[in-house]
Amino acid sequence: PMGVHTGDSITIAPALTLTDKEYQRMRTASIAVLREIGVETGGSNVQFALNPADGRMVIIEMNPRVSRSSALASKATGFPIAKIAAKLAVGYTLDELTNDITRVTPASFEPTIDYVVTKIPRFAFEKFPGAESTLTTSMRSVGEAMAIGRTFAESLQKALRSLETGIAGLDEIDIPGLGVGDDSSAIRAALGRPTPDRIRVAAQALRLGFSREEISRITGYDPWFVEQFSEIVATENRLIQLAQETGSVEQAWLALAKQGISLKAMGFSDARIAALCKCDQSEILALRDKYAIHPVYKRIDTCAAEFAALTSYMYSTYENLVGGEVECEARPSDRRKVIILGGGPNRIGQGIEFDYCCCHAAFALAEQGFETIMVNCNPETVSTDYDTSDRLYFEPLTEEDVLEIIRLEQSTGTLAGVIVQFGGQTPLKLAKALDEAHVPILGTSPDAIDLAEDRKRFQQLLTKLGLKQPHNATALDLDSAIEEARKLGYPIILRPSYVLGGRGMIIVPDETTLIAALQSGELFRISGDNPVLLDGFLRHAVEVDVDAIADHTGAVFITGIMEHIEEAGVHSGDSACSLPPHSLSRKSIAEIERQTIALARALKVRGLMNVQYAIQDDEIFVIEVNPRASRTVPFVAKAIGLPIAGIAARVMAGEPLSAFDLTTSNKGHIAVKEAVLPFARFPGVDTILGPEMRSTGEVMGIDTDFGRAFAKSQIGSGAILPLKGKVFVSVKDAEKEFVIGHARHLIKMGLEIIATRGTARFLEEAGISVQTVNKVLEGRPHIVDAMKNGEIALVFNTTDGAQALSDSASIRRTALQMKIPYYTTMAGATAVVLAIASLKSGSLEVAPLQSYS
Repeated sequence: PMGVHTGDSITIAPALTLTDKEYQRMRTASIAVLREIGVETGGSNVQFALNPADGRMVIIEMNPRVSRSSALASKATGFPIAKIAAKLAVGYTLDELTNDITRVTPASFEPTIDYVVTKIPRFAFEKFPGAESTLTTSMRSVGEAMAIGRTFAESLQKALRSLETGIAGLDEIDIPGLGVGDDSSAIRAALGRPTPDRIRVAAQALRLGFSREEISRITGYDPWFVEQFSEIVATENRLIQLAQETGSVEQAWLALAKQGISLKAMGFSDARIAALCKCDQSEILALRDKYAIHPVYKRIDTCAAEFAALTSYMYSTYENLVGGEVECEARPSDRRKVIILGGGPNRIGQGIEFDYCCCHAAFALAEQGFETIMVNCNPETVSTDYDTSDRLYFEPLTEEDVLEIIRLEQSTGTLAGVIVQFGGQTPLKLAKALDEAHVPILGTSPDAIDLAEDRKRFQQLLTKLGLKQPHNATALDLDSAIEEARKLGYPIILRPSYVLGGRGMIIVPDETTLIAALQSGELFRISGDNPVLLDGFLRHAVEVDVDAIADHTGAVFITGIMEHIEEAGVHSGDSACSLPPHSLSRKSIAEIERQTIALARALKVRGLMNVQYAIQDDEIFVIEVNPRASRTVPFVAKAIGLPIAGIAARVMAGEPLSAFDLTTSNKGHIAVKEAVLPFARFPGVDTILGPEMRSTGEVMGIDTDFGRAFAKSQIGSGAILPLKGKVFVSVKDAEKEFVIGHARHLIKMGLEIIATRGTARFLEEAGISVQTVNKVLEGRPHIVDAMKNGEIALVFNTTDGAQALSDSASIRRTALQMKIPYYTTMAGATAVVLAIASLKSGSLEVAPLQSYS
């Protein structure tokens, strides 16, 4: 209901609870608003609020442009809003443009749909400890999943499992406070708080006996939607009861079918049915195979089947047999084909970087004569445009849904293989299931992927190759973790297995912190059946990312070596990095190249590979190897001017690297990637960077000089570097020596230094002019007051230890609120000083990307 940002709301199309009169009033009002505002051409967005009790309608806002919902509407209907708007802008009229889907109707036909679309946002509150998860008018979702079904129940349950949050439908959920007092009050409190899981709380309340009317009253959900939740829950209860009574899943299923209830038509996945019946998912698949219960595929046609759809944009559904056979509209071709699995909903650690790879793979393979088939469920991406690939299946990326698509596509033509390397961790998790189902996988084998993830196997490989790794261990419980950590020595890095974006990863300085981190059981839960990993922490090490392509002949082409500007300990996705490296020696670069080639050959990589190294005192340590596309691929491709994702796709399909005439040459420019962080959306969260990734995007600066390239990247990310004013410096004791040179350089450039007493005394002893300011705990006027008064232009703040971190949190929070550039590592401060020097020496020049290639 109202009060939650549209981007954070579950959205349904078509509008299922509006009367036709209400719909027509909104349509008429929208057109009137566009004409009054003066929109002559292009897309616009009008948001309404409607009181269902009395029909009162108000306009919330109007945007005379395409909006976030335009992409969703385009994917939901098959009507490409932005594409049509662009053509209208250059002079076409709607009646002059042909509908791409039907190829016979004009674009002036308003789209009509005969299916239900559900969009559910994806959140990342787990990445921001301390953040309030109550949804408000400020948008905080980081992605979304969309699903299509013939009924609301089918569409909803498909969307829920598309989120990839570990749920398979309206799964049971724990309600805080239940069982420790007044249960009714606890349920009402949970229902009254808008959170990402409130839809599941509503379903849980139904299971616990709450009435539909009371749930609708408390949540503000329309009674019709609550009735739909109630039908799903009632079906679940009936299935559980029948399975217990008959002692057989098969008998329970057949009994429901006799009652006219189709579990699959209601959107129940095999995994959800198995969980309800307390059996293995393979039993449900065997049962479906026995009775030939498989989905059919329908085409998005923009016109509710009035005209034939000539574009292969499809979704699955389980149709009930009513007076005839079900119709499947998929019509797979007899061509040689490749299936590309996308990345699912955007999230921190897995976003559009992987979609970029999927799209370029589709373009490159299509040029080579393959029929390209895309599977994804993310409406925000280019991969789910109907014209990116030859065939598009808008489906959840689960084992069940993907195998059904493969079964259909293998029925005719030749499936050359499935690409799981380009969509991030989502398709990689399916690799084992596909391999067991004897589905051909293009690129690196599932066994090699597992070898790189399996700590013990990978350790044996590194030993065999004579490569170094930080001292490490694995643990399956708290006691073994404590024992192994004592052997390694603190500090250590603690992380779960098989995660992307540093999920759950923390730096542990002592045993007390280790016990506190593991006692909650969260890290073990994220790891599942796999162990928690412990690594020795390398202090003051430089981290390096390497992307490479390897082919079946053993040839390896290193596409880029990136030096992180932040030290090891900050997640690679949150660290700025430069390509080529700006401070590594030629000897280190040559050794990194040698080790990368050795690893690619040992793992028998086919396609893309990413290796992360740490360099400490000229010693090179392998941190991890990912035999897949990494989030740095688009950055590297733009920096070096080569379509490396497309080249890798062709290599995976069998072409040798020698066919591409690739050469590494220094083109005389430096590219710097900088992360964009969403801290402004999460009040109360400390902005300090660590091993768990929290950035939601990135920008790139490119120039012939590192300082200018870094300056461009900062401007691109929203930071305005000062050329005058006061720089606040507060650094931990271990780094005070490093800050002397920076302070002198800043003063020489005309900036002033202000510091707290400890740092100020140290700088004064080094002969540097510095003003003193109170710490917050020393009383007013203190540093935060100075920042709020606009006296501070730049902040360098590095801390060590929990107390110092806590004491300086208000400085970082104020810098964020006041939009003061702030840097929490000495490496970042070093880069900023170089950037300011470059800006002082002359203005930045603008040049097209193509001029650097």
